[in-house]
Amino acid sequence: MSRLGKLPIKIPTGVEVKTDGKAIHVKGPKGTLSFPLTEGITVKVADGLAVIEKDEKVELPKPTHGLYRAKLSCMVEGVSKGFEIKLGMVGVGYRAAVQGHNVDLQVGLSHPTQIKIPQGVQVTVDKSITIIITGIDKQVVGQFAATVRAVKPPEPYKGKGIRYENEYVRKKAGKAAKAKTAAG
Repeated sequence: MSRLGKLPIKIPTGVEVKTDGKAIHVKGPKGTLSFPLTEGITVKVADGLAVIEKDEKVELPKPTHGLYRAKLSCMVEGVSKGFEIKLGMVGVGYRAAVQGHNVDLQVGLSHPTQIKIPQGVQVTVDKSITIIITGIDKQVVGQFAATVRAVKPPEPYKGKGIRYENEYVRKKAGKAAKAKTAAG
């Protein structure tokens, strides 16, 4: 039995958790989310707490109990507060813009790159270099942020590229710096 899977999830006011035996449904001020349940996993809701229970008679992979608890916790947080990821662009001439349902990136490639924004995700651009991605589903928001970052990940020599807000890029010394130290 999972240690984290046994922990109860506090349900804030305004958030409603229901289960119909086949799926978990979470409804809150920011929207609604659903996630299918597998056989052997049940959700008990009482006194403002939700507990994920695993049936010991049904054989499931070990991490399943903790996975469902983490997923439900993220769903509750998403419909009450939402999730936000900020990406910064470092490089001369790098900029971004939202055009309809696409994010237009100009990151030193020979052509502008357009990425379709998935449903349930909102994207805003601040000062042409900061991309703010928000939504209620943590997995979708994180995956879209990773897709945008993958267009031009930060490179280790000059640090140019698209990076997460607090991401640290360790810079390497170039050939010229190594040659000077070897000769001296």
